[in-house]
Amino acid sequence: MTSATETYRIAAHWPSPAGVVAFTTTRALRAADIGLSAPPFDRFNLGAACGDSADHVLANRVQLIELARLPSEPCWMRQTHGTDVVRFDAPAVCAPAADAAVSAVPGVVLAILTADCLPVLFTAHDGSEVAAAHAGWRGLSAGVLEATVTAMRTAPSQLQAWLGPAAGPHAYEVGAEVRDAFVSMDPKAALAFERTRPGHWLCDLYRLARQRLASAGVTAIYGGHFCTISAPEQWYSHRRDGCSGRMASVIYRKA
Repeated sequence: MTSATETYRIAAHWPSPAGVVAFTTTRALRAADIGLSAPPFDRFNLGAACGDSADHVLANRVQLIELARLPSEPCWMRQTHGTDVVRFDAPAVCAPAADAAVSAVPGVVLAILTADCLPVLFTAHDGSEVAAAHAGWRGLSAGVLEATVTAMRTAPSQLQAWLGPAAGPHAYEVGAEVRDAFVSMDPKAALAFERTRPGHWLCDLYRLARQRLASAGVTAIYGGHFCTISAPEQWYSHRRDGCSGRMASVIYRKA
């Protein structure tokens, strides 16, 4: 029998330090007792700005806290596809405009919302500091991962990163403006693009993220084996569905 834990989230697959909890939620389509959102946001949508009922989103967020036994309400942000990083030294009382967050305080829960964009979770090897970054192609090309690493007090060589569910390299087709944004900054980024038709390429966000993280000094990189576009039963996908809910990628230090 499938448990609630197995239906509403997957744990980050990395050698997590003791006391660090990290996971990404799912759509929870196969769990009748999880999530209130109706189609096309069914069921466990946690995004408040995608068109779903505000009451349903709030109820889903309360259920997330209860199911995951979170020590505090997640520090939600108003994501802008930029590179701003905020540090939370206490649970948030408002949602700042930013695309990455850092905390070294036990009990402060960081969260990123995605539905094709790449969520990246960070932890120090000793578990003393954690971070979460929203890396869509705009933020990734602009340097949100580098900005997150710089904002952390831990040396890059002492960090590890987990790449959560995102648009996969065999399904995510982009135009020239996306490829140019990366290749103009680093010619090696061309290796992450496969031409499909004139002016279009398949884009490997995971490879691009690994390149950027390695350049920033982070070499312990895990995850990157998902495709939100290709797995509608498990993940939301804005590219696939147009109108879509959002998953949350969550990380915190236990108190």
